[in-house]
Amino acid sequence: MERALAIWVLGWPMHSTRPYLVDQNALCEETVLLTERTIEKMFRQLMNDPDRNEETFEKAEQLLDDELRAESPLRHRLTVELEELRESAAKT
Repeated sequence: MERALAIWVLGWPMHSTRPYLVDQNALCEETVLLTERTIEKMFRQLMNDPDRNEETFEKAEQLLDDELRAESPLRHRLTVELEELRESAAKT
């Protein structure tokens, strides 16, 4: 089967693809775009986990890197918050 286009679908917690058939000869994948509100909600869910560890911090960092532009004010704010939480967790 020929692939007509390759677009990624964001799944939780990381990227995944969801193929669907457009016609008998083409396999396509749909795109889901996240709003800043959704990204912040996902970030909060990760940070509010009582069992958070370094892997949780890495997932949050990856979320920010993948989904927000480098110049995004939200990315800057959440990155600073992430660094503070990481430092706080390291002290305990």
